[in-house]
Amino acid sequence: MGFFAKIKAGLQKTRDAMVQKMQRVVNRFTKIDEELFEELEETMIMSDMGVETSVEICERLRKLIKERGVTDPALIMELIEEIIGDMMGDDVSLDLSTTPSVIMVIGVNGAGKTTTIGKMCHQFRNEGKRVIVAAADTFRAAAIDQLEVWTQRAGVEIVKHAEGSDPAAVVFDAITAAKARHCDVVIVDTAGRLHNKKNLMDELAKINRILESRAEGCAREVLLVLDATTGQNAVSQARLFSEVADITGIVLTKLDGTAKGGIVVSIRNELGIPVKLVGVGEKIDDLQPFDNASFVKALFDHSKDVKIESLPQPAETEDEADE
Repeated sequence: MGFFAKIKAGLQKTRDAMVQKMQRVVNRFTKIDEELFEELEETMIMSDMGVETSVEICERLRKLIKERGVTDPALIMELIEEIIGDMMGDDVSLDLSTTPSVIMVIGVNGAGKTTTIGKMCHQFRNEGKRVIVAAADTFRAAAIDQLEVWTQRAGVEIVKHAEGSDPAAVVFDAITAAKARHCDVVIVDTAGRLHNKKNLMDELAKINRILESRAEGCAREVLLVLDATTGQNAVSQARLFSEVADITGIVLTKLDGTAKGGIVVSIRNELGIPVKLVGVGEKIDDLQPFDNASFVKALFDHSKDVKIESLPQPAETEDEADE
């Protein structure tokens, strides 16, 4: 199954909960008036699009309708699709332009961090890249053990210390090893203790100091892993993590299991953070580079196929590891 087909299937619940509800609102009206805008806005908010983004979409919709002299409500859905497409902007891919490149992965426990790292390891390995993982979530022994299982499956190296060790020391050793072994990518796992923001901020700041000194000149990504099924709570997490880390991209997991896919739009519009990877299934190759145009087309259920650039797919699949 191609990526467009996967994301179209994965967005079925979101289409039912958001787009089809908007369509039903539009179908009840024979003229465009303020009551129509109010009902559309309410439907968007109830569909986890978020208040700020829903209001902005309706404001843009009013402006487009006025500029183009639109009088038929039947044309409104096409305009909303155009507006959301404009909000999503251009695709932004991972920056892996140096050897090594560094990817720091952050997010609350349970969002899918470990699984995401495992899938990235598999895919980078299949691209011929040499990968080393820094097990810098030393707060939980289980996190180190789970990560080790994934690295063994993927056939990549791991640098780990004992539970309770200094995470920055793990990162220091991983960067040193990556340079000595000519690795292409260093993936850094981190603790997800958002409830203790000061400790997390101090920990990430220390890791960043190590990266600035030991990985100077290296391409660096800070990926925030969010669980799409948590809806606007995921947007709140993104806001909080933005206060403690310079996030370069979002990894959105479990998009296929939620009716709350509208958060993709609010994250991009309200926080200005691009979604770089998306999970639309449990298989290894179901973590894919995010394609904005395909997302919008799939959301509005277009049958026209779209060409997608995707990572190479491995022959075998793996089950999700529990966080």
